Amino acid sequence: MRNDQTAAPESTAVRVALWRALHVEIDPPPHVLEDEIGLKLIAPEEGWRNRPDMDPHGTRPFRASIVARARFVEDMVLEQVGRSIQQYVILGAGLDTFAQRKPDIASRLPIFEVDRPGPQVWKQQRLHELGFGIPDWLRFVPVDFEAGEDWLKSLTASGFDAGKPAIVAATGVSMYLTREAIAATLRRVASLAHGTTLAMTFLLPLELSDAELRQGAQQAEKGARASGTPFISFFTPEEMLTLARECGFREVRHVPATALSQRYFAGRSDGLRLPDNSEEFLVATA
Repeated sequence: MRNDQTAAPESTAVRVALWRALHVEIDPPPHVLEDEIGLKLIAPEEGWRNRPDMDPHGTRPFRASIVARARFVEDMVLEQVGRSIQQYVILGAGLDTFAQRKPDIASRLPIFEVDRPGPQVWKQQRLHELGFGIPDWLRFVPVDFEAGEDWLKSLTASGFDAGKPAIVAATGVSMYLTREAIAATLRRVASLAHGTTLAMTFLLPLELSDAELRQGAQQAEKGARASGTPFISFFTPEEMLTLARECGFREVRHVPATALSQRYFAGRSDGLRLPDNSEEFLVATA
């Protein structure tokens, strides 16, 4: 299966995993996120660091954004596990490695990774090959989003309890979905148990993004379009908060990139930080 290109991870998922590894390899400590397991899963050819999209300087703002968004969600899980939150759902999980990096915490609640069937089979095989295995508290939920499959129905069939509160994470996903598809996802999550929290990233319109990020973001958008996964949805914070309220959430808040910079990059002397007005968070509670 590993050589089956139809089952390989999306190029975007591979890039994210490599950036996370690059953060550990080239950025000085303290590291916002220590994740080299994704690199082991991919096992890229030697010389991967010389890829144009791995340029240490040019990718620095994107690298910072990737590790900050992962750390933010994981902090939410760590803060609430064993208290109000009893389940963790990762929509568009890709090469997420929380279960492998934090097994002492992850094993305390069921984790549901929702993603396309082919890449999930690939990932499960690699986890076995690397000796991680798949514990019973880690559930893989295959869903073909493009075919309009009901992800909540598949989630429930995999053991998710809609009557218990959960954290639902969707990072780096919304820009690939239509507004209608995003609204449908919001309504589904808002219909879950009282106290369920959604942490979802969204992109600001490119003209509002940080000047430092704009050219790279435009190149990323062009590359995504060329690979058949174009960016199609952008929101101002006000638009996203309004949509979340309309879809049924009780409490909504916007967590800007500046807040993540202050939380995770304050005091650094190497210039690593999130650009202002980049990938932002919606945190919404049902």
